[in-house]
Amino acid sequence: MKNWKSTAIALGAGLALGVLTNLAQGRLPGAWNQIANSGAVWSVAAFVAGALAPPGRSALLRAVLAGLAAELGLVVGYYAYATFVRDVMGDFSWALVWVVVACVAGPVFGVAGLWWRRGTARWRRVAGLAALAGVFGMEGVYYAFVLEYFPQAWACLAVFLLVPLLARTLRERGLTLLAAAPLAGLAYLVISLPLQSLSV
Repeated sequence: MKNWKSTAIALGAGLALGVLTNLAQGRLPGAWNQIANSGAVWSVAAFVAGALAPPGRSALLRAVLAGLAAELGLVVGYYAYATFVRDVMGDFSWALVWVVVACVAGPVFGVAGLWWRRGTARWRRVAGLAALAGVFGMEGVYYAFVLEYFPQAWACLAVFLLVPLLARTLRERGLTLLAAAPLAGLAYLVISLPLQSLSV
């Protein structure tokens, strides 16, 4: 029962955040609209959902389901609001692309949040936090070198550098930063480049 309760809460929160990001995208000035529905910002929802998943023998499953629910909720909330309220849906194929991305990113960042909060092994705590920092590093590279939105790139870089401060010890903070840099590069190759090719 706990599995479904945490999943339902994550789904509801994701739906609400999806609507809020759509609202923000319509109100933020200029290129800052990109931040409202950024993949990195959306990943925080799955990370938090995983971190807040109840402990116990099924904690890993709960984190996976909560992360997945949060990400799917974001996609559904965002596109439902765009379609039924703002009437600016656009190309429906992009909604499907983001559903696929959510099905991968949700469980990954749900587990990352769980590992950061409840990991007993140092490598899990470091890996969980490095994944979150890395996705902001990836987006910073994308903003800087593809879109040339330099203020947004600096904002992502600041988050990239600040996330490791959530680690428990000074040593873990350093290890998190060291791990986050190659993860940012890997995420750029695996996620950003394929998405760029789809948008061409």
